[in-house]
Amino acid sequence: MSDTRRRVKVYTLNEDRQWDDRGTGHVSSTYVEELKGMSLLVRAESDGSLLLESKINPNTAYQKQQDTLIVWSEAENYDLALSFQEKAGCDEIWEKICQEDEKFLSEVFAQLTDEATDDDKRRELVNFFKEFCAFSQTLQPQNRDAFFKTLAKLGILPALEIVMGMDDLQVRSAATDIFSYLVEFSPSMVREFVMQEAQQSDDDVLLINVVIEQMICDTDPELGGAVQLMGLLRTLIDPENMLATTNKTEKSEFLNFFYNHCMHVLTAPLLTNTSEDKCEKDNMLGSNKTNTICPDNYQTAQLLALILELLTFCVEHHTYHIKNYIMNKDLLRRVLVLMNSKHTFLALCALRFMRRIIGLKDEFYNRYITKGNLFEPVINALLDNGTRYNLLNSAVIELFEFIRVEDIKSLTAHIVENFYKALESIEYVQTFKGLKTKYEQEKDRQNQKLNSVPSILRSNRFRRDAKALEEDEEMWFNEDDDEEGKAVITPVEKSKTEDDFPDSYEKFMETKKAKESEDKENLPKRASSGGFKFTFSHSPSATNGTNSTNSKSVVSQTTPASSNVSSSKTTNLATSVTATKGNLVGLVDYPDDEEEDEEEESSPRKRPRLGS
Repeated sequence: MSDTRRRVKVYTLNEDRQWDDRGTGHVSSTYVEELKGMSLLVRAESDGSLLLESKINPNTAYQKQQDTLIVWSEAENYDLALSFQEKAGCDEIWEKICQEDEKFLSEVFAQLTDEATDDDKRRELVNFFKEFCAFSQTLQPQNRDAFFKTLAKLGILPALEIVMGMDDLQVRSAATDIFSYLVEFSPSMVREFVMQEAQQSDDDVLLINVVIEQMICDTDPELGGAVQLMGLLRTLIDPENMLATTNKTEKSEFLNFFYNHCMHVLTAPLLTNTSEDKCEKDNMLGSNKTNTICPDNYQTAQLLALILELLTFCVEHHTYHIKNYIMNKDLLRRVLVLMNSKHTFLALCALRFMRRIIGLKDEFYNRYITKGNLFEPVINALLDNGTRYNLLNSAVIELFEFIRVEDIKSLTAHIVENFYKALESIEYVQTFKGLKTKYEQEKDRQNQKLNSVPSILRSNRFRRDAKALEEDEEMWFNEDDDEEGKAVITPVEKSKTEDDFPDSYEKFMETKKAKESEDKENLPKRASSGGFKFTFSHSPSATNGTNSTNSKSVVSQTTPASSNVSSSKTTNLATSVTATKGNLVGLVDYPDDEEEDEEEESSPRKRPRLGS
């Protein structure tokens, strides 16, 4: 049985590139003193003569083919092959060869990560691994898998973590190439390593954070290395190549890890270059729209564009993780600061980020955008662009056209009510007039619907008030907090300064007193139809966007704010009227009902001044 398993034919490749049969014998693996190492020996089955004596050399590229064939080159133009009678014998000898390789690779890894190794030697070792990985691409799939699994077992990833942080540019470049081979081979293997690593290491030394920092600190003017690293990061955070088993879901585990341990490193340059302190400082220095808030240098703009590209990918492919992060950090507001950049490609990246968010048609995002007045920097950019017909102009128009075609009612209403005066002069496209038409049609439909309802109680059964919607939204975020393990601070609360509160509170009390007096005057009146008629006070909700640094050209385009106290920018109270008739009490909270009485009284509706 043993003889059959080890029975082989020995072949050599001749000058005509044909295989010559050198005889049949039995192969063994043993230490040969003369060769100073483990060697492959083949003795002829006929007379026991030595057909082959070959030292197993770690520098030699052995290939296993078709389960029963091992091929290698001893020297230039001298190729050898062993053809096994049985697969089991081939596997046994192949294992011997790999053990020798492992021993050699272990020694190389030790030298690579040893601080005593001189720079020239380390550069030579890293380049060796790079060439080794490049050669592996020529192997059969099962051999390539075995090769990379061996590298992983020997500690290639911890070694890369060390060498990627070194000062030597050539070493870092070669290490990045090796890392790309590993990510391409198995992103799951890399993800598993970094998640295990997070349990015993600080965030700043995690392999993925080392990769992000190398991307951020790339000294190449064209950011060639940063582009390569960004592609690798996108592969690692792509849910499409994440595994799901019955016991665990790689997607949820890894994304929780990434957003808790790595996202702050990725967004640091973006948040730094769009900080409010920086905006205030630039404004004091007399900056205007032509002087960008972010640094003017091209390399920084390129880096921010790369980061935005990755964040846009997250919006498309991640769910509550990125939504929670955007709202927690008020990230879209910070991104839209870059609409002021003198680099058009960066402004377009910022706009594309917002376009992806709106493209999801998610009402939580829509409420965040309208409450934050986040269309203002986009409309400012459109107006600043003037009559120039360029890519920025087309991209902004496409954004609003999407809202019109998809009939996103909440955004349409916000745009028309707050910006139509500034946009109605744009007639080379019908987008904004189309939005106005959609808005008016929806108002008519809502009015007809209200007129067709005979009683308040019936209306109350089928309509949900704004307060309930806000409570649902808060519940949704609370559920996400459990997933993320972090408390969510809404951007509205975060962006307010303590100095705002005394003024806000005083206006709130004035509004409250005015509302109480209105409630007494606006008691239910019997209408001619026999139902009840109500007068609603309108209190548009202003947001943390009203004091944005981007409040510029649109401000002069809008009408003055209403003198009515109920239009205060700090008022975010749901309008409710309590009607009492006999023992029946109805609570009515319809955000759109104020138009009914306004139209009957023919009083023109005034919008609050933007940025006031």
